[in-house]
Amino acid sequence: MFLSEKAKGISPSPTLAVDSKAKQMKSEGYDVIGFGAGEPDFDTPSFIKSSAINAINEGFTKYTPVGGIPELKKAIADIFNEELGLTYKPGEIIVSNGAKQCLYNALYCIVNPGDEVLIPHPYWVSYPELVKLCGGTPVFVPTYEKDDFKMKKDVIEPLITSKTKVIIVNSPNNPTGSVYSKKELEDIAELAIRYNLFIISDEIYDKLIYDGEQHISIATLGKDVFDRTLIVNGVSKAYSMTGWRIGYAAGPEEVVKAMTDFQSHTTSNPNSIAQKAALEALTNPERKKAISSMVEEFSKRRNYMVERINQIPGLSCIKPKGAFYVMMNISKTFGKKIKGFEINNSTDFAQKLLENYMVAVVPGIAFGTEDFVRLSYATSLKNIEKGLDRIENFVRDLV
Repeated sequence: MFLSEKAKGISPSPTLAVDSKAKQMKSEGYDVIGFGAGEPDFDTPSFIKSSAINAINEGFTKYTPVGGIPELKKAIADIFNEELGLTYKPGEIIVSNGAKQCLYNALYCIVNPGDEVLIPHPYWVSYPELVKLCGGTPVFVPTYEKDDFKMKKDVIEPLITSKTKVIIVNSPNNPTGSVYSKKELEDIAELAIRYNLFIISDEIYDKLIYDGEQHISIATLGKDVFDRTLIVNGVSKAYSMTGWRIGYAAGPEEVVKAMTDFQSHTTSNPNSIAQKAALEALTNPERKKAISSMVEEFSKRRNYMVERINQIPGLSCIKPKGAFYVMMNISKTFGKKIKGFEINNSTDFAQKLLENYMVAVVPGIAFGTEDFVRLSYATSLKNIEKGLDRIENFVRDLV
């Protein structure tokens, strides 16, 4: 009876719910194969962990500047300059408690009640919830499997209204693994300039790209685009540091200052020890080798998963170019039954797969689509093989 209307409108994260259910079943003794997790299964590199231990031993356990320690901001600026050719001043960079907080800070400081935010669909589960929390209205831009799930100019433009304030770009993409080309980003940038839209570019998976593809940031496409773009990134995925909760963003100084002021009243500074660990992650010479070995292993798993799924009658998928997810098309299983229960949507598929075959996947409805479930290949090849064996058996048992 005491909940606000805002609180009543919040939906729990379906991806975390699936992972939680799988872990609960494992703790109860069930042999569950989990394809739900959105985090690398590799340990945080030892040189990063050592730097955190040193920080503790040296007493670096007090408050820090709200927007991050200066040396970490410098390291972030250096990375942007080295990898993207972009120049940012310290006042144009903020460090937060994960990339998700950067997104929330940004949307809170940009979006007025009633403003519309364009979001690619299928979408990462938190985008619409964050927009709604900030009083905005999510507007979904349909993408299609035949287009590698990428937003197209002729689909975006009709959705732009006088209320449209922001467009979110996510490349490499969660949940689809799509990677945008320079031309595709130029089309989006042209619309943003013409209609005076702010761009939030979520690039958290920028290091996890395969088949010789290249990560291109939309912020690199000219001064007009740079001046209206906030890049969001972090150390969670590339350095297997999900639990350390360090994200960062870079963009127009006015926006970043507002985000920092807002953060000062919500969480204050990000964890001091984790900041030192993130600094090590971004500056240690071993970092490139650590990323390269992880990407190589992810690529092997991806290749196996895609090939195997496309060999199972009734299932299919396209090969993602980035991140560590596969969107598996399950639409041909709809209308079929397992033990008398009819599969009519992604939730039915995921529920019965977990209950009867001990495999956890994320139903596509979590991302706004019913025809798919998402599988993460951030698990061992042995688990992938075992899990796909069970999925094949499940689909063959449908009648």
